[in-house]
Amino acid sequence: MTQIKKYPALIIAAVVLILDQLTKILVRRLIVPYHSIPILDNLFGETFMFTHVTNTGAAFSIGFPNPAVNRVFFIITTLIALGFIIYLLMESTHRIQIVAFGLVMGGAIGNLADRVIFGGVTDFIDVDFPDFIMERFPVFNIADSAIFISVCLLIIAMFIVKEHTPPKDEESPTQHTDSNLHIEEI
Repeated sequence: MTQIKKYPALIIAAVVLILDQLTKILVRRLIVPYHSIPILDNLFGETFMFTHVTNTGAAFSIGFPNPAVNRVFFIITTLIALGFIIYLLMESTHRIQIVAFGLVMGGAIGNLADRVIFGGVTDFIDVDFPDFIMERFPVFNIADSAIFISVCLLIIAMFIVKEHTPPKDEESPTQHTDSNLHIEEI
């Protein structure tokens, strides 16, 4: 089996990181914190808006009550997760995995940069899914989207990627012996 090149993951991570940080810079400069700007208001009403919020927790603002504890905890766990993702990337054998790891690295680094520099993650994509369980879906960003897409790709990869392992016994993998009779598997 030929070695699959891993550098596309770095390119994907860089693109996600740049898009994530550029959009967050624009949001911090153009939208007052905790205010919203409806997008295509005539078509969608308040279904799709840009809302400037800072999230000191994890997904859905889950975290510790103390923002300083949150910051340290999430910086450390993100660095550990990035180390694990890089290990998985080096071991990956399929292009879908390479793309997924690139997306998750870019997203994780984008949110990590916000935590280190600003003490929390800038979120701004605000979508209302009609008849959803919640009144409004939690506000998110490009990095969060990349991480979500990477999880979906990794789930798909679980069904596509087959690891080839050698047979456990000395018998041929395509034949079984039964009283001197050879039967080929279909």
